[in-house]
Amino acid sequence: MATQLKTLVLAMVAAALTLSCTNSPPKNIRNSCAIFNEKDDWYANAHDSYEKWGVPVHVQLAIIYQESRFVHDAKPPRRKLLWVIPWTRPSSAYGYGQIKDSTWDWYRDSTGNRWADRDDFEDVVDFIGWYGSVSHRKLGISKWDAYNQYLAYHEGHGGYKRKTFRNKDWLVKVARKVDQRAKDYGAQLKQCEDSLDKGWSLWPF
Repeated sequence: MATQLKTLVLAMVAAALTLSCTNSPPKNIRNSCAIFNEKDDWYANAHDSYEKWGVPVHVQLAIIYQESRFVHDAKPPRRKLLWVIPWTRPSSAYGYGQIKDSTWDWYRDSTGNRWADRDDFEDVVDFIGWYGSVSHRKLGISKWDAYNQYLAYHEGHGGYKRKTFRNKDWLVKVARKVDQRAKDYGAQLKQCEDSLDKGWSLWPF
């Protein structure tokens, strides 16, 4: 009985460690090649989203970098009551893409992806591709335009249409950073994309 219990405990610890490693952010989040070399299924996920929706891989990554730094269960920091007591969070944003409950429900209803999770990289890159394609259809934003795609992502389609970002200098600066990050990721991908494509094409489905 004791041996069985010990075996069960060891198995549970091993499973927890495996899950922790799987969910941990990449060690070098500033380099797209390093990200995909470490997380060997992520490139296939991001490429699938690109093929499906047309939003390029480097734009997907730049948005995730800005929103969560690749932390799978990221949430907005809690407000403070009386400056010291942790209180409520400012929104329901959650996961790699910091996506609100209502927006996530809209995505799942629109795509039929009812089992999607905001802390699953595959589902989030699919969401970013879908949302970018809607931004393109509704607002005429190029799917390759990381700057305006991010503004629409942050402000929502209605907010972008009303140009609410014009009164938010901080957000415009953030969008510029996202745009530069996307360009950096894109330039890096050119150095490793052939090998990534080769590995991706050999994976069984």
